[in-house]
Amino acid sequence: MKQSNHYVVFLLFFVLNPTLDKAQPVLEKTRSAKQTQLSPDEQFGELFKAVQLKTVFPDSKTFADCIPKFPRAAILAKYEKARKQADFNLKTFVLQHFTLPIRPASGYSSKVGQSAQEHITDLWAVLTRPDTPKPTSDEQVGSLIPLPKPYIVPGGRFSEIYYWDSYFTMLGLRASDRAAQIRNMVDNFAYLIRTVGYIPNGNRTYFLGRSQPPFFSFMVNLLSEIQGRRILLTYLSELQKEYDFWMADKDQLNAQQPARRRVVRLDEGVYLNRHFDDKQTPRPESYREDVQLARSSKNPSLLYRQLRAAAESGWDFSSRWLGDGKNLRTIHTTDFIPVDLNALLVNLEQTLASGYRLKGNQIQARKYEELAQQRRNAIQRYCWNSKNGFYFDYDFVARKPSSVYSLAGVYPLFVKIATSAQAVAVARKLEQLFLKAGGLTTTLIRTGEQWDAPNGWAPLQWITIQGLRNYRQLPLANKVKTNWVAENLRVYKASGKIVEKYDVISTAAAKGGEYPNQDGFGWTNGVLLKLLTEK
Repeated sequence: MKQSNHYVVFLLFFVLNPTLDKAQPVLEKTRSAKQTQLSPDEQFGELFKAVQLKTVFPDSKTFADCIPKFPRAAILAKYEKARKQADFNLKTFVLQHFTLPIRPASGYSSKVGQSAQEHITDLWAVLTRPDTPKPTSDEQVGSLIPLPKPYIVPGGRFSEIYYWDSYFTMLGLRASDRAAQIRNMVDNFAYLIRTVGYIPNGNRTYFLGRSQPPFFSFMVNLLSEIQGRRILLTYLSELQKEYDFWMADKDQLNAQQPARRRVVRLDEGVYLNRHFDDKQTPRPESYREDVQLARSSKNPSLLYRQLRAAAESGWDFSSRWLGDGKNLRTIHTTDFIPVDLNALLVNLEQTLASGYRLKGNQIQARKYEELAQQRRNAIQRYCWNSKNGFYFDYDFVARKPSSVYSLAGVYPLFVKIATSAQAVAVARKLEQLFLKAGGLTTTLIRTGEQWDAPNGWAPLQWITIQGLRNYRQLPLANKVKTNWVAENLRVYKASGKIVEKYDVISTAAAKGGEYPNQDGFGWTNGVLLKLLTEK
């Protein structure tokens, strides 16, 4: 990645003038990630592979986040020479040539006697990142993609911004009256759309190739509640570009080729979306885990793409994507039309219609109203199961709905595309099957994966609570809120921490996934603070 000296000037300028927008075009001109940034595995090849597979660090993400101290070519030349020596020590070499990532929020605990609300308020500063460390040369430095304005990270091992996490973090910022921080984060995502072409999973080069659940339209709408509806015009171009990203290659589909990248043709004139990743290599941040899983695979490249597509869904990993419902080796994410993804895209289409109407472009407004209606109809046709009274993902390859009950099935209530009768049926299933002492379980299946039972996650609690409220299912909405808030506060009282996920069934420490439960934690803070402060 080439960086000019203008970038150093920009960073100094931004530190001195953090709210000044005039500097932003400088960053956009000098830091276009779309074509030139390489992920760490692409940069360091065999060195990266050796570090990850020999477990130099327990967490694969550590080396992916390291910052090289010297130019890449110099490091690789030294490695080729050093590794042939009898006394070569790989970890020593890495520590000599790379700076380990800093985890400022790790280990942060509340002050004695501090309430959860006060703790979250203090954490905003701890979790805020101003920008990327200043580059010292024209060469790409590390995997972090710089952003023009301050942003909030989740915490723990996650020292970069994450796309869908940020919407739920913004709910807490709104409750804290931090409108400027919300605007900064929306501006950062708009910047990524302009320079990358979409919003990546997060601002790391190893996330280039995939996005995450498209909440940008919700972020802009949240900002409009503060700054007025005409703010949609400010971000209309970026909203359109995000939609174009999800719908790319739609015109190339036909009966013989029904799916390409993120778009699926289900019938004449009927299009829905799936998750995908443009790469089919091991994820750098989970390199060792992916390689080990693929050793018994007949098609490792296909497996890697399925894992990456699941990471784009945000549900990495879950029985939603597993062929046998329990074994990660049977993952086939790209075969599914996810009900939650498509519900979110209805909102994007509706937001585009509103934006074009504000602009006075009635033709475009009607176009996106019609597209939203077509998508609503398709979701009802393919994802609603009247026999079971619930929404499910649809396996378009097998041509049948999934049998996995998950909280993704509540998204149609969140975006108000369900009928009243459907909402009542969904609420009944939630109360019968999902509601537990600590909140709602993500699915009904125990696989050992983190997006399955017994774990509960803040974003899904909020989606469900709001979805139930939209259809006047208030007693159940209040019960979910009460149970979730009580579990958050119980853990906080016992440990002084607010964490990434909770075991809502046994109300013990949540388990499962590729890494330990993380403290911090951005979206949990946001949802909890919103629930604690709402009237």
